[in-house]
Amino acid sequence: MHSDNFWHQIEKPVFTLAPMEDVTDTVFREIVLGVSDPSCLHVLFSEFMSTHGFVHAIGGPRVKHRIQINDSEWELLKKTGVKIVAQIWGTDPDKFAQTAREISEEGKFDGIDINMGCPVRKIVKQGGCSALIGMPELAKEIIYATQEASSVPVSVKTRIGLKKVVTEEWIGYLLETNPVLITIHGRIQKQQSEGLADWDEVAKAVALRDSMGSSTLIHGNGDVMSYQEGLEKAKEYNVDGIMIGRGIFHNPWFFNKEIIERSPEERLNLLWKHSHLFTSTWRTSKSFNILKRFFKIYTSDFYGAAQIRAKLMETNSMEEVKIVLENLDYELDLL
Repeated sequence: MHSDNFWHQIEKPVFTLAPMEDVTDTVFREIVLGVSDPSCLHVLFSEFMSTHGFVHAIGGPRVKHRIQINDSEWELLKKTGVKIVAQIWGTDPDKFAQTAREISEEGKFDGIDINMGCPVRKIVKQGGCSALIGMPELAKEIIYATQEASSVPVSVKTRIGLKKVVTEEWIGYLLETNPVLITIHGRIQKQQSEGLADWDEVAKAVALRDSMGSSTLIHGNGDVMSYQEGLEKAKEYNVDGIMIGRGIFHNPWFFNKEIIERSPEERLNLLWKHSHLFTSTWRTSKSFNILKRFFKIYTSDFYGAAQIRAKLMETNSMEEVKIVLENLDYELDLL
């Protein structure tokens, strides 16, 4: 076990923001971090990055943006003490080792997480992510190779099965490799994001861990819509932590002890800050349309929000967003 194993040093339950494609880039992480209580948000995850792309001489630059950390985010991480973990995926243990070695040697990430849970069909067809549930020996090889190459703690994020639930069998395999943490999304791959997450299966994984006498931490993930609900789930299902995914889309102020009614001004100022930071970070390297998926987060739960959102969805630049916001009857800080 790493002497700098921060996972075991955080007071339980640990709250983390899930790795999400085209969501948890350095920009959105900084936005969330800036409005969160550091005692309620402990660990951020990067988007998931392909190990194949990372080690490829030509493809490398195309995927490295997924683990980019802006200087402003870095300063905020240092100030708050919140940790950051790089999530990686692939099918080749050697590429995992090379990627893990380079990331951990760079010294910015506190941990490395292996994606064995993403349910997207095109990735599963390649044998990556949740497809590894059906290939436990390869999954083990990947974990061992990553652990051996990494100088930071290695964790795994996964699901409770592929076409059917195989929680105890699958988690049993993973526990044999002694990852520092297993985060379990309570759905099978076939469900994608449909239906309800099965937290009873997450609890089975905890019981199995305990019966094996393992020191691996178990976190649960799925359908947690408030910080308070996360605390209740942690207690009810005996998990060491809670990972928040789609819950952040309902409330960017999720990671705070109290639920406070946020004014339209607060919401729209945060939307502007996000738009400005997104544009200054990515310029033309990322489509402005990626930003639009966030607009609903900030334009909801207040009178006239739907009309504002409709106008914002027609914009194609930060300048156009500013024009829309300037024409509203709110006192906004649009510097």
